[in-house]
Amino acid sequence: MKHILDNPIYHALISGHQAFAKGTDQANYYQEDIASFAGLKDNSAADFEALYQNSPEASLFVVFTPEPTVIPENWKLLTHIDMFQMVYEPKEIPTGADADFTDLTADDVPEMTALVELTQPGPFRPRTIVLGNYTGVFKDDQLVAMAGHRFHPTPYTEVSAVCTHPDHLGKGYAYQLLREQIKRILDRSETPFLHVRNDNHGAVKLYQKLGFNIRTEMIAYVIQKIA
Repeated sequence: MKHILDNPIYHALISGHQAFAKGTDQANYYQEDIASFAGLKDNSAADFEALYQNSPEASLFVVFTPEPTVIPENWKLLTHIDMFQMVYEPKEIPTGADADFTDLTADDVPEMTALVELTQPGPFRPRTIVLGNYTGVFKDDQLVAMAGHRFHPTPYTEVSAVCTHPDHLGKGYAYQLLREQIKRILDRSETPFLHVRNDNHGAVKLYQKLGFNIRTEMIAYVIQKIA
């Protein structure tokens, strides 16, 4: 039996994020203003066809698979990203002074979007914030670092959108925000996990320091529907 984290998007959309799902039991996807991710039940040709038949014209999606997948001809492959999926294993996390965290709200979305566009941690849409628990660090009334949650394939919660303004690197904000996100997820008796580009060696080391271990490799395919 496959692990639910082998297909985290699909399982998120039939469990913790069911309220945000569109599509069918075979191929589901997030509401367009929340996220661009689609989950396919078995990542089969039939699943891709179900997604094609039940999504708007010219739709763009990101699909995760744990192994190379053939993209059907009625989809244009824009790019693919090789990643590690990392899962938290309990450990004693060093304590220390934290920055002043702010729980981010819809009013902060313009600044959040600007920070994401500058740092490129991953897709971010106007209502991505509804996925929950976004926290940030402000300096001189400017958002300089943030992190939040994304996929929620119960009982796992993904930490995502971890980013820091280039002018504020080296101050430990990412570490502190990650530690806070881990605590919030554990307080719900759930398990944190995340995805990271496999060539982002600095981030991988940071996550390992916090207690995340590589579970598997994953591939993110960015595809667009061809009319």
